[in-house]
Amino acid sequence: MATYDALVRDYETGIGVAGTPVPTLDAGANLAATLPVWALAGGAVAAFAGAADRWREVCGVTPLRGVVDPGRVAAAFQSDKLLRIDGRQPRMFAELSGFFRSADGWVRTHANYPHHRTRLLAALDLSAGAGPEDFTRRVATLTAADIERRAAEHAAIAFRVRTEREWADSPQGTAAASGPLVALDARDDRGALDSLCAATAMLPLRGIRVLDLTRVIAGPVATRALALLGADVLRIDPPELPEIDWQFLDTCQGKRSTVVDLRTELPVFRELISNADIIISGYRPGSLERFGVRPGDIRPGIVHGRVSAWGEQGPWGDRRGFDSIVQAASGISLIEGTRDNSRNEPVVGALPAQALDHASGYLLAAGVLDALCARRADGRGRDVRVALARTASWLITAPGRTPGHAPAQVPDPRYAVTHAAVSTAGPALSEYPDFPWPAPAYGSSAPEWKARPDGS
Repeated sequence: MATYDALVRDYETGIGVAGTPVPTLDAGANLAATLPVWALAGGAVAAFAGAADRWREVCGVTPLRGVVDPGRVAAAFQSDKLLRIDGRQPRMFAELSGFFRSADGWVRTHANYPHHRTRLLAALDLSAGAGPEDFTRRVATLTAADIERRAAEHAAIAFRVRTEREWADSPQGTAAASGPLVALDARDDRGALDSLCAATAMLPLRGIRVLDLTRVIAGPVATRALALLGADVLRIDPPELPEIDWQFLDTCQGKRSTVVDLRTELPVFRELISNADIIISGYRPGSLERFGVRPGDIRPGIVHGRVSAWGEQGPWGDRRGFDSIVQAASGISLIEGTRDNSRNEPVVGALPAQALDHASGYLLAAGVLDALCARRADGRGRDVRVALARTASWLITAPGRTPGHAPAQVPDPRYAVTHAAVSTAGPALSEYPDFPWPAPAYGSSAPEWKARPDGS
């Protein structure tokens, strides 16, 4: 099997899924950028589609051999631009999330969650009631490096905007660029895989249980992709940290949602893990163990998919991060920016989509499917890992930059699906006109698995 790096690069030459021709996306369309975002987006979705067909073959059902539709992929990657709730587009970033000028450059912050905002204000010695003007003035008095250090000390999220060379030469940049785009490692534990006979061509994961321990975009995109193929995906959130409404509505289609308090319901959580086929987690390394999960709680042979911001190795392995933050720290924000000649300084920019998140999500789903295929052959459990910073490294080093591109266009509304008051982008795979069902009410399911098709 070709490496995922090669599968993604195939989209630059139009090879596509299973060697079939792929339509190209005009450089001035939805994902137009200096960096080859379309190659990343189309290739990641193609990798997922190809892995789904390999799993179909393992299950003895007919592969779909579909061709990836550029319009659908662009819409899926720009789902935030199609999202409407009661006819309105929600605000994607909070007032303290974004680029701010420091005393010697730029920083990018992320404070969409209330607890992140609280930590960020504390890191800069600001009161809880400080507003954007107070915050902007305070940032301007500090160096970018000092802000980054303060944020790390308070578990807040603020990072210095770097050039691509600064990032590549740093220990954390070197660590992020190492290893495969999707790491897939076999473990020694072995276990049987249930419900293979339940697979159909459109629902090849029917009967497979996926425990979803992810939030924001990348992890939820991966589990949504698995739900599209028929998996029983149960998403767990803690009661004290509810998800942002629009993110949940945009990425929880086809799943069930439950709330579990690990401080009082740890036995319930252990029972769910012991009967899952796949775990997808977006928590930092060691988090499950800190929650009280013991090695014996995890089912032998389970596939454990993990997504992180910076990778699990290197000096930033335990730091928090988001797509926008990785863009800033890795040099992408300056690559996609312009220059203010009056000030003789760069103006920061961003990719036309949260492409690191979405691509990493589809790549993680592809790796999980390939891990299932391998597990079917030898019974061994596997760890599958992706990192936003590793995906960013691929994008930065890929050929085909177009610095003179036209502005990115908004996605075509015909690729949206509407249910009641919510409109979102439809599935990236053209064979599926819609998700199995829209995002459910938050926490609406009991913390238990549905019976498998065979009744078990």
